[in-house]
Amino acid sequence: MRLPAILVLMLLMTQLLYAKNKPKHIDPWAVVDLKARLMPDAMTHSPDSIAKYVCDSFHTNSDKARAIFIWMAWNIDYDIDNMFAINFYEKKEDIIAKPLRQRKGICNNYAELFNDICNKAGIKCYVVIGYTRQNGFADYIPHAWCAAMIDTAWYLFDPTWGSGYCSEGRFHRQINEEYFKSSPWLFIRSHMPFDPMWEFLNYPVTNQEFYEGRTQLNTAKKFFDYADSIAVYEKADKLTQLNASADRITANGVKNAMIFDMLAHIKMDIANTKIEMENEKSKKEYDRQSKMVDIYNKASTRYSDGAMLFNQFIDYRNKLFTPLKTDAQIQAMIDTVVISFEEARISLGEVKDPPANIISMAEKLAEAIKEGVSQLDVQRKWLKDYFSRPRSSRKYAFYTNITTLRGR
Repeated sequence: MRLPAILVLMLLMTQLLYAKNKPKHIDPWAVVDLKARLMPDAMTHSPDSIAKYVCDSFHTNSDKARAIFIWMAWNIDYDIDNMFAINFYEKKEDIIAKPLRQRKGICNNYAELFNDICNKAGIKCYVVIGYTRQNGFADYIPHAWCAAMIDTAWYLFDPTWGSGYCSEGRFHRQINEEYFKSSPWLFIRSHMPFDPMWEFLNYPVTNQEFYEGRTQLNTAKKFFDYADSIAVYEKADKLTQLNASADRITANGVKNAMIFDMLAHIKMDIANTKIEMENEKSKKEYDRQSKMVDIYNKASTRYSDGAMLFNQFIDYRNKLFTPLKTDAQIQAMIDTVVISFEEARISLGEVKDPPANIISMAEKLAEAIKEGVSQLDVQRKWLKDYFSRPRSSRKYAFYTNITTLRGR
């Protein structure tokens, strides 16, 4: 919802006057909120353009996160008609696109969009999936929210609950500060992630304790270094991440069907990831072997080129260097052979652990290159001797044995 420019200026002036007269009661986010709501409509149709406006308008991560949170709260309606149609496994691009296109969505739309804009604005952010507790009872459908690192600490954000509430079949827009930049110990009272790592607590609350409302700090529990676990998670491959998450979820207690379903999905994802990794491994090995064959073929071709050039030199020598060429042209005939053999040797050296079908060929090629270089050295020495003679006596240098090379 974009406010008319005149109205925005009037509101800003009113709030500034209010801040001047009553400094103890000013809203610390007043200026940020108004500037966020001033975002031009043309920049609100993609996460990239929203992130650009945010980065151009604000400097601290705290202000950026606030601007994203407020813009979404004022522009995205909760989609009551589809509140039970939660599908956390549809394409992320589609989940993000819907609220920007339709200006409405459910929790996973809010969370994924907030997460995407935050990351593009330079704020480390994750989507967290779990369930909630309201009015003393745990909900029976899953929920999604976000965790973002502001400066050096993790905070929790629920852009869905923070934008308003539902009553009598209608969505009522109302900013709820409780779900903006909330500390983990406050947030755990109402939000329980499936994976306890995303509680951001050194003494995580179990599912059973969450059901019973016992979320107070309990240092008698085993200490959990969530910061270290997240650091390990960020460096791990997908399969390691999934296995570790499944272990943590199981250890925290499979209390309800939502947790059971999440575990089942993770196990299916683990199985699919293993297949993908095996396929990727096979593809990489196929690509590697294909590359080795290509390198071998390049080496073989360069050797064959060198052998052909070498034989052309021998044939020219057999004809007593007729028709006449300059010394430089004759030397060039040998130099091109040197280059070809050297390139063949270097290329063949790049063939590592070749496929079985070219092992013997690679060995034979290595022998051929070695033999070719040996014969080439003989001719280079002969040519050096030839050039050192007076021209009148050079013809006597031709009366030596000559060997040709067989191309591959």
